Amino acid sequence: MPIIVNLDRILAERKMKSKELAEIIGITTANLSILKSGKAKAVRFSTLEAICKALDCQPADILEYIED
Repeated sequence: MPIIVNLDRILAERKMKSKELAEIIGITTANLSILKSGKAKAVRFSTLEAICKALDCQPADILEYIED
């Protein structure tokens, strides 16, 4: 898949656990895990906004396009 999710890297840089982020942004840890693994079919802009706010980052820090 040409869209890479770098959420694990950003979480590690911020020294934050997935469970903590899930609580802050108001989604389940299971749904956050699906997003982190790149298996999500879509992401709501409101969720992306909440992640960026919680991690003090930009969407491009989390999502990356790599051509096949």
